[in-house]
Amino acid sequence: MAFLFFALPLQAMSHLLLQPHIFFCVVLCNIKKKLRCLTHRAATLTAGEIRSALAHTDLDKMWQRDLTPLLVTRYPGTAGSLAVQQHIKTTLGSLEAGWSVTEDSFEAQTPYGPRTFTNLIATLDPSAKRRLVLACHYDSKYYPPQWHGKEFQGATDSAAPCAMMLELARALDQELKTHKSSSPDLTLQLLFFDGEEAMFQWTATDSLYGSRHLAQQMESTPHPAGADDTNLLHGIDLFVLMDLIGAPTPRFGSQFSSTSRWLTRLQNIERRLHSMGLLIDHPADVQYFWPNMPVGFVQDDHVPFLNRGVRILHLIPTPFPSVWHTFDDNEENLDRSSIQNLNKIIQLFALEYLNARPIDPQNPQNAP
Repeated sequence: MAFLFFALPLQAMSHLLLQPHIFFCVVLCNIKKKLRCLTHRAATLTAGEIRSALAHTDLDKMWQRDLTPLLVTRYPGTAGSLAVQQHIKTTLGSLEAGWSVTEDSFEAQTPYGPRTFTNLIATLDPSAKRRLVLACHYDSKYYPPQWHGKEFQGATDSAAPCAMMLELARALDQELKTHKSSSPDLTLQLLFFDGEEAMFQWTATDSLYGSRHLAQQMESTPHPAGADDTNLLHGIDLFVLMDLIGAPTPRFGSQFSSTSRWLTRLQNIERRLHSMGLLIDHPADVQYFWPNMPVGFVQDDHVPFLNRGVRILHLIPTPFPSVWHTFDDNEENLDRSSIQNLNKIIQLFALEYLNARPIDPQNPQNAP
């Protein structure tokens, strides 16, 4: 209850205390919203449903269609950045599920002067009250060419996570289309941030340009439309940020106890898929998800949302890939097996969180 008290502005608090019936309604409403997120129960798909759901994910096609176009120099304001933005919009716009894709463009001061940044927000059903958010950053780190004479691809940082998100939307297109028409309350949202990287040196103002701006924008946008006490951030059930993915045998630990159960669920999905023989180059002694392994706090695009009370699941490996922020963070050093395995795990996680059951050809009567 103390948390809810301090969540209200002081002026509003004094006004509500003079009107106990209004105060009670506001507090009860906020409690219900929080409990709805905290008590959300995901589905557990059958073996047949799992095989059906993962039948359309294809690493080779993902590599050609989505990853290769992202492996370009793409720091904010460059031709590569604009090309990547267009690729993301075109890909999502071609899908039958009917994504709503919007841009959050703004200008911000950087150590190199003003620069334009553009976040991309793809929402399956904008009218839904609640959202599972998957997020990544699509920009690459800036290295002045006169200093290095090389181009930084940022394959794990974060071309591969962005390609994985596009592959998820494409592979699960029919399941998401069905979910959109049958579940008006809970939807999926994909966020592609610009300007995560520092342009010169990491500071509070030279970093996280896109996520800082979008978090503020969401906080000031009523949700549902016309609401006077809730905003778009209140609509986020769970914010899953993916970063530095693509190196061999990643280990994801737990940064936040409030979302450790969802890391445990990812661990469970990994074990299920392993037992079904659906993971490749994944011996019994390999484990990606470690919910009982606490890890230190990492500055990343989740921070502006975390600071506003959003529940975060940060999928960043510990330790960082050895190629982090080097010119070896390129396509040659990506591990195809771990990317494909994580594709399957995260796709299944999204479906189960959304309670979206695919049709099992062996048991069609369970179709939604």
